[in-house]
Amino acid sequence: MALRPLTLADLRRYAVSRTLFAPTTLGRAIGKLGFVQADPIRAPARAQDLTLRHRVRNYRAGDLERRYASLGIEEDFFVNYGFLPRATHAVMHPRTPRKAWTKASETRANAILDFVRANGVVHPRDVDAHFQHGKTQNWFGGSSNASTQLLDGLHYRGHLRVAGRAGGVRLYAARTATPADDDPAAAMDGLVDIIVRKYAPLPARSLSELVYHLRIGVPQWSDERRASLARAALRLPHAEVDGVVWYWPQGEDPRASRWSSGASASPDIRLLAPFDPVVWDRRRFEILWGWKYRFEAYTPAAKRLRGYYALPLLRADTVIGWGNLSVVDNRLRADIGYASGAAPSGKAHTAALGEELERMGVFLGLG
Repeated sequence: MALRPLTLADLRRYAVSRTLFAPTTLGRAIGKLGFVQADPIRAPARAQDLTLRHRVRNYRAGDLERRYASLGIEEDFFVNYGFLPRATHAVMHPRTPRKAWTKASETRANAILDFVRANGVVHPRDVDAHFQHGKTQNWFGGSSNASTQLLDGLHYRGHLRVAGRAGGVRLYAARTATPADDDPAAAMDGLVDIIVRKYAPLPARSLSELVYHLRIGVPQWSDERRASLARAALRLPHAEVDGVVWYWPQGEDPRASRWSSGASASPDIRLLAPFDPVVWDRRRFEILWGWKYRFEAYTPAAKRLRGYYALPLLRADTVIGWGNLSVVDNRLRADIGYASGAAPSGKAHTAALGEELERMGVFLGLG
């Protein structure tokens, strides 16, 4: 019997159900996600915490930072900066940066590396106090400590790892070198599969852009990206819906009933992080839910449409609006907006939203 045609309704249910899996342990959740994007803004919590709270049992804001050292994960660049399993991290190293250091910078960096090896885990201020390299311009035009930039460079090159954080500041330790993968094509295919598992279903153009983003994580394999994308287009299941070709992981079918049951079993209302895999792909977002969502924290206030840190508001398998949350006098305040211009009618929606805000308060540790 021929399978029925794939629909946007199938894709919506699939997009929500496959990533909003039943809450599990922190380590398993990160493993299932494959990568958790990080962001330092707290409004009302960091993006990584807002992402994990839906997927980890009894998760509280800051648990990832508190438990980082025991989880077998690393902070590093993938398609963006964030947290990923150590095995994935090892595949991406040794990493060859696109821009080489000057001889003077390399000499300074090697001295810092020797300092870290001699001292175990170090805070950037200790490095700065020891070397007194002064200030330098950072990538966004401001000023930062030259030693901090060199620490970042050593981390990116794989000589250092993030051992933990103190007050949100990265602590560094020397990293044991790993050998280069002897099959870059297979390694790239594995990284592409992590992308697809994280963000599926993916429009073809979004898949292409994400594979391009691997230039951050594996710049040494930039020449492999085009071929890896071509292989993915051949080996991954896909279908065309309304003129858009969609891709998803092998062994899955967006039409399967398992995805429908997953969506119906989840909480009716969820406030998502701006970088949650449900909403990360803005192109997919607009196709599936029919309105534009943008991250506006760096947009001038007068030009914002949704708010500084608007959290997408998911109801069942539809994103219906957004919420801007803040904590004032140890109480959570929420400003909710709706794509339709008005909240859904009825007491059920009000009650479900109230329950989600209560869960958010517990997550934030509010009285």
